[in-house]
Order: sequence, then structure tokens, then C-alpha cells
Amino acid sequence: MRAFEAVARHGSVKNAADELCLSASAVSHQIRALEDYLDTSLFDRRGNALHLTLTGRTYANKITCLLDELDCSTREVREAGHRSFRVICTPCFAARWLVPRLDRLSFGDRVRLRISDELPSTDFSSNEADVVIQWAEDPIPGVITEPLMETPRFPVVSPELKERENIQVPEDLLRVKLIHYHTCDGWDEWFRTAGIEPPVFPRGPLYPHCELAITAAERSQGVSISFDAMVRGAIADGRLLRLFDTSIAMPYSIYSVAYPEARREDPMIREFSRWIHGEAVAEGFAPGSALA
Repeated sequence: MRAFEAVARHGSVKNAADELCLSASAVSHQIRALEDYLDTSLFDRRGNALHLTLTGRTYANKITCLLDELDCSTREVREAGHRSFRVICTPCFAARWLVPRLDRLSFGDRVRLRISDELPSTDFSSNEADVVIQWAEDPIPGVITEPLMETPRFPVVSPELKERENIQVPEDLLRVKLIHYHTCDGWDEWFRTAGIEPPVFPRGPLYPHCELAITAAERSQGVSISFDAMVRGAIADGRLLRLFDTSIAMPYSIYSVAYPEARREDPMIREFSRWIHGEAVAEGFAPGSALA
């Protein structure tokens, strides 16, 4: 079939033989063998000229497409062993969740992170990313969005600040410094859920993203309202304490993995999807499942 496709494309046995690094007689023999197998003529032979028959022309078009697809698939597999893997995510997700686990990803040493202070762009025609980890799960044309985890939010404080300010009940937060950040801060919603009229905001430092807010809380600079998934490590290490049972779930409480629909069979994307969903499930976070 390779010999036939090359001759059909070049219109010449000699040129096809040069491309395939074979002799012209070997190429002719392969075409004769294919015609015998198919029990039909693929070429009209008039002197030294070759012309595709109607059957040959139809078959050549199909074979060319199949060989191109095979070549593309093979290149993807070969290149997956060498190319870097580009991920865009938020600073907090990178520092608190992704980076501490990357050594468990089979190609974690080839991940190239780019940080976005705002909602990461899923315009894959311009963002030069393989995967984007974003909030929410709204459908985007041409993009596959897999819900990764839904993580509630609640206040956290350092042990030192909790003791120093004697924080015992939710109302105590009305008199201590609260840490804020730009994107969907959440304090208003949390106070109302706790049955308390929210104070006038802002009262306390305002940071561009939650990573800085959590770091400030670890340094006893105030109380931060944080995502469960992002502070579990700090709580387990004793650097932070959760305050009270009240939690909130807002649109930005859902993390998702997004990648181009046209690349859903990319082996590195498939492996990354399986790995990151497995990591989330292992910690008890649900929605979403990896590619089959």
C-alpha cells in the first residue's frame, strides 16, 4: 500500500522508488502484488506511462488519508517522550496543590508551569498551553473541560494568632484583621452563612490572589478564608487551623482541567488527566473522572 500510494502521488515509479529507498522493480513488484490481492487493476499501463483507474484513484485518496493519520499518530507518540508539557494555572493551585505532587507524575520533570493571577485563559490558539487548570466548568466551544474537584472554603488562622486574639466563636472575627484577595473574596458570603451581618469591607490587607492571603495567614498577619484543598497541607503540618464548621461553596470553588478537543488523544494529555484525577480522588475530592 505504501508503494501504491507513493506512485499514485508522484505519478512515477522512479520517483516513488527514490522516496521509499527501493528499486523501481521492487516498487513495481509491490504494486502487482497489491493488484493481485485486490483482484483488480489500479493503473492503466500504456507504454511507459501509468494512469490511475477510477478504482485506483478512489483507493489512493483513502490510503493517503489513512497513512497521514498513521504518521501523525506515530509522531505524537515519539514526540511525547521528548517534548515539555505546558500547564497554566493559578499561583495558589501551583504552589499548594500541583507542585508538591509533580514527582508522582511519570513526566513531572518535563512540566513547564505558567502562572495566571486571574482566570487562566482557555484560548488554546494563543495561550501556548497543553492544559489549563481553571475555576468553574462552563462549556467552551472546541475545549474539553473536565471537572476536577469541588473544594469548600472556610476561615483559617495560625495557632499563634488564634491564641493571641482568643478567637472562640464566629463573632470574634468581627474584631480581628481579615485578609482579602481580589478574586471572589468570599468573606461577605461566609458571614451571612454563619448568620452574622458582614462588617464593612475591606478591613485588612488586600492581595491579588489566595496564595499570598494564605501565606499572610501562616505568618499570623490575619485570618484568611481559603479553599479546603489549598490549605490541607498547612493544617496537617500545624501551620494553620480551621476556624468553625461553617463553610461556603461558590462558583470559584470548582477546579477543572481544560484542553483542546482536537488533542483529546494526545498521550501526554491523557496521562496527565488520569494522573491529576487520581490525585484528587485519593484526597477525597470528587467531581469529574479521567479519560477512559
